[in-house]
Amino acid sequence: MSPPAEPPSSGPPSTPPEAPPAPAPRRRRRGWLIVLGAAVILGVILIARRPHAPQKGAPAGHGATAAGPKPVVPAVATTRDVPVSIVGLGAVTPTYSVTVRTRVDGQLLYVAFEEGQDVKKGDVLAQLDPRPFQVELDQARGQLARDKALLENARIDLRRYTALVAEDSIAEQTLATQRALVLQYEGAVKTDQGAVDSARLNLTYTRITAPVSGRVGLRLVDPGNIVNAASTTGLVILNTVQPIAVVFSVPEDHVPQIMAKLRARQPLEVRAYDRAGQRLLSTGTLLAADNQVDPNTGTLRLKGSFPNHDLKLFPQQFVNASLIIDTLRNATLVPTAALQHGTHGTFVYVIQSDDTVQSRPVTTGPSDGDDTVITQGVHPGETVVVEGADNLTGGSRIRRQAPTAQGPHVGGGGASPGSPGVGGGGSSPGGPGPPDGAP
Repeated sequence: MSPPAEPPSSGPPSTPPEAPPAPAPRRRRRGWLIVLGAAVILGVILIARRPHAPQKGAPAGHGATAAGPKPVVPAVATTRDVPVSIVGLGAVTPTYSVTVRTRVDGQLLYVAFEEGQDVKKGDVLAQLDPRPFQVELDQARGQLARDKALLENARIDLRRYTALVAEDSIAEQTLATQRALVLQYEGAVKTDQGAVDSARLNLTYTRITAPVSGRVGLRLVDPGNIVNAASTTGLVILNTVQPIAVVFSVPEDHVPQIMAKLRARQPLEVRAYDRAGQRLLSTGTLLAADNQVDPNTGTLRLKGSFPNHDLKLFPQQFVNASLIIDTLRNATLVPTAALQHGTHGTFVYVIQSDDTVQSRPVTTGPSDGDDTVITQGVHPGETVVVEGADNLTGGSRIRRQAPTAQGPHVGGGGASPGSPGVGGGGSSPGGPGPPDGAP
């Protein structure tokens, strides 16, 4: 049987119940929030990485900037003859150094020099009391006159006795005795003459003169004092300063080369520089070399002679001596400040025609003052960077500027890569800087 049919409803047809609302709008809002947050973070990162402008009032060229040409000071490689030198430490020594002493004992009456005065050989320096020595001279002269008279009388008797012996009037013994007496008086006269000469010499010694030409120092004894010949102090020290000498030491490795030049009698130039080795004081010639190497230091002592006309060299002054042993002809030189040192050796930044720099390795030679010889890597006429190379790399664009007195780090902020800059927020090149407007 079929089921009975439901009776028709008299009301409106019923609608099915509503389903719960879908969560799609909430998910959509969450996605927009994520996108907006990512955009904000990205914007902050971009602002932080953007190179910031230098602070207002900051000096131009300071700060770590990654864009724009970097200011540098250029210099042109030159060519000239360069002396090859051997440098040694030395001291100025007088050509002659004399401690002036008295040769006799007596009272110092006066000194005839001023301290620090230049004197000539033979000039009077001091005077002792001459009266005791004048008395000794007078006594010696009197004794000499007495013995001369006795000698003359003995000679007269000898002539008389000789005549009497010829007449056989006296004995031969008397004549022999008289001859011996004459010889005795002759010896006494010679002794007296020596005493006279000694007394005269001592009298001369009371007048103290300069044994050499030079400059006297400070007075060591005042007038009125009793001085004696046994004293080691002396009256004054006299140094010859024109010419003057410099004694310096060089390593023993250079001995064969130096001795070969000396044997060939080739004059070698010696230059004396100040303690810092920057200022040339005087120029002279090599005078002599020591006869042995010092085994304790492994060095050879050399002596140079300097005219010292301008008196720039002073006794016992410390100097840097430079012995010119050879000369490089037509050598290429650049300022020593242009040399950079890296892991691969020494290099320089060479400025190209388009105002970019090229890092170029170089081989260096000897130095001459503020310049260094380049044997390979740079040609004469090329331009190198002297100041402002700290923040440069190969291919960097540069702007040329005049040299300053601030030292080698000019125009580049004075900071090397990776170190804090000066006045630029303390960031290294390529690193994040502070946002705009940050103090």
